[in-house]
Amino acid sequence: MTKNKGEDPKNSSMVNDEKELREHSKVMENVSSNEEVKKSGKTPDPVQHEQEADDKDNG
Repeated sequence: MTKNKGEDPKNSSMVNDEKELREHSKVMENVSSNEEVKKSGKTPDPVQHEQEADDKDNG
């Protein structure tokens, strides 16, 4: 992925322009889903989702 040196992002998005969006999309096509990770016997990331639910119950 390309990074613009010395420039802060104008928003909180993961990409700054359409070119980066296309690059990021290609990378994401190869990322395993949580279900695929579980089937392989591993724990999917991020575990925060379970913690968030617990935090809402306790907060």
